[in-house]
Amino acid sequence: MSEVRIAAEPRTTFGKGAARKIRRDNKVPAVLYGHGTDPKHLTLPGHEVLLALRTANVLIHLKGDGVDELALPKGVQRDPIKGFVEHVDLLLVKRGEKVTVDIPVTTVGAVNSEGLLDQQLVSVSVEAEATHIPTGVEVDVEGLVIGTVVTAADLKLPEGSTLIAEGETVILQVIAKPVEEPTEAEAAEAEAAAAATVTEEAGE
Repeated sequence: MSEVRIAAEPRTTFGKGAARKIRRDNKVPAVLYGHGTDPKHLTLPGHEVLLALRTANVLIHLKGDGVDELALPKGVQRDPIKGFVEHVDLLLVKRGEKVTVDIPVTTVGAVNSEGLLDQQLVSVSVEAEATHIPTGVEVDVEGLVIGTVVTAADLKLPEGSTLIAEGETVILQVIAKPVEEPTEAEAAEAEAAAAATVTEEAGE
């Protein structure tokens, strides 16, 4: 995983009013914590943060006045209507350190035409080196038949990653397609056909 470098400024003003002013300047309040150190209150450029957070478990290199650290986003507050980032909690990490993260699970291919894919989990917990966090794990479902179950233990994790989730946790399964109920029009046609058949038989 590549690092995203973001300029960081120390933040010395606090409270709702100060946070609103920061956001009006298209910046984001943030807190960096971890490794038993005192939390550092920072201000980050809003656009760069928004772009960085498009990648799951993005590794951020914070660089600025008195700051030169690596961090992972651990808490993101967004405006519920406009979606812009209001605040970020960042976890301090070190090169070579192992961290536990959730990575996305995606599928490729299509199951047997008689079945239906039922994906129960879209992410799974793994342990990986902080600077080599996998972007995700793929499951090939091409041709899988009804009754097939894929568990966490079946996942082919990238090299260097260790499964944290319970191995028997069901990730996805292939189930039978539900029987479609006839529409009102189809039901009416069937009833009419049945009535016509009865009438014809009665006339013979």
